[in-house]
Amino acid sequence: MNILRRGDEKFHYSDGSHKLIPPDPDYDREVWDEQVRQHKEGHLRNEHPKVRIQRLV
Repeated sequence: MNILRRGDEKFHYSDGSHKLIPPDPDYDREVWDEQVRQHKEGHLRNEHPKVRIQRLV
């Protein structure tokens, strides 16, 4: 089960996996990488979960 918070959509594909490539080619790659790192860290700390998504296998 993944935790998806409001605003997390830009970091996830529809299957719940993380986007490692910036959404726009002009987006600063260093900034994107840091945002993704902080986002993943938030998953580990389980900060303020808003919505629970359950993937069926």
